[in-house]
Amino acid sequence: MYNNGGSGGGEISEAYRPLPSLYLALSSIWFVSASSWTLITWRRNRHFQTNNLQWTIASVPLIKTLQLFLSFLFWNSCFYSQICSLWMSFGVYITGVLFQTASFVSFLLISHGYCIMCEHLSTQERRTTAALGCLFYLTLIGYRASVPYFSALLLLNYIISFSMIFHHISQNLLALQDQLGVIEDDDISVMHDAVQSKYIMFKKFQVAMQLLAIAETVIYINMDNSVDTYWVRLLAREWAQFCIFVYIGWTFRSQDLAPRFSVVPAVKSKKGMTIPPIYSVEMDAAAFRDFCCHEWHIGVPTAITRGESPKDCVLVIVQQPCSRTNNMVNKSTS
Repeated sequence: MYNNGGSGGGEISEAYRPLPSLYLALSSIWFVSASSWTLITWRRNRHFQTNNLQWTIASVPLIKTLQLFLSFLFWNSCFYSQICSLWMSFGVYITGVLFQTASFVSFLLISHGYCIMCEHLSTQERRTTAALGCLFYLTLIGYRASVPYFSALLLLNYIISFSMIFHHISQNLLALQDQLGVIEDDDISVMHDAVQSKYIMFKKFQVAMQLLAIAETVIYINMDNSVDTYWVRLLAREWAQFCIFVYIGWTFRSQDLAPRFSVVPAVKSKKGMTIPPIYSVEMDAAAFRDFCCHEWHIGVPTAITRGESPKDCVLVIVQQPCSRTNNMVNKSTS
């Protein structure tokens, strides 16, 4: 980073001169993306059920924007104020670790089918995701601090994380294929578009994860440490990351999805994921107050158009997927 000057002091290498402008441009691009994502998600979910997955993913570009902006402040102060702040570099270090950790936690949530195949993760899935996130965070800190053997631990963590992500994606794709087969055999046309949309989403996500795995492999096996080409390698790495995240963000953006896309069980069934039965009853708010049945899902208001009062909307009651199975088992045993 430094060259020895004739006066015995240290001067920053001129090879780093493009970094302030580069970091400013990258932080601006990520800021626009993060702002657009947040605004679209807020507008889409203002009158409808909030998708927690979209808000979770929204934290990733915000953290990345903060990291790049802190990097710009650090290098700008180094070149133009002759002060390289230790605290600023520490902020860049921490936000970089947080960005990678938040990214992989988001990828794990998507691979589990959170808000796509089920409303909530099971207790075991939440514990596994939290444990992997904490382990990934700690190994990243050790790796960036050049602690011995942590490079091997980080590589092992990458292998485990990617293996779990691809395993869960394959499980969800197989489940959706089975559902599409049942739909075609039983002619359940009302669920075809919703299941087909989920299948396409997971196929695109699988491609994105394959590209990310290749990019991470290329980054960590690159042995070129030349100072003169540092900014070129930085630009290539950041641009690859941005393109992959834009692809994932566009796939899982807040949008007008197929009808009944959100008809999912609360938690994945260990016996296999079947299509939730489409038995629904529409009733007004007054009738819903007197309605009490544990076999039916919570009341969900239908879409509210502009100028319509929330009191005029119709409540839709959807039967729990497990209720039909339990009733069939009880009837067969009696």
